[in-house]
Amino acid sequence: MSLHSIRRRPRRRTHAQMNVVPYIDVMLVLLVIFMVTAPMIQTGVLKLPSVGAVSQPETAPLVVQLDLNGQLNTETAGQVVVHTDASALAVWLGQHVSNNQAVVIAADKDVPYGDVMALTDALKQANIQRVGLLLGKSSAPVQP
Repeated sequence: MSLHSIRRRPRRRTHAQMNVVPYIDVMLVLLVIFMVTAPMIQTGVLKLPSVGAVSQPETAPLVVQLDLNGQLNTETAGQVVVHTDASALAVWLGQHVSNNQAVVIAADKDVPYGDVMALTDALKQANIQRVGLLLGKSSAPVQP
């Protein structure tokens, strides 16, 4: 036999690679099983204590109006009270309003934002816990 007649086969080197497809299949099966069984699991039944019917009188929120001139108006019992600034309003609210009564700010749309926030801060300093803003409905659609 000649040297040329013997062919050498090239050695194949095996590459160690991790096949992740079976792991993905197992994870998807587990996910489907979890999604099917989760709604079927019943939570413990709670026996909540009962309380007698306690009716709390619903008080209408106090409306504080802020106009372009910075004038603050409140209306109580049909009487309009004019306040010179937010600190005077805070003192008046401390005397006439309970802490759990809601106070709503009705500001003109052209009033600077800083004035509205200063009024909100004054209400918070007067220990008014529930402060909101009164808004009117707009006829124009809101644009982002």
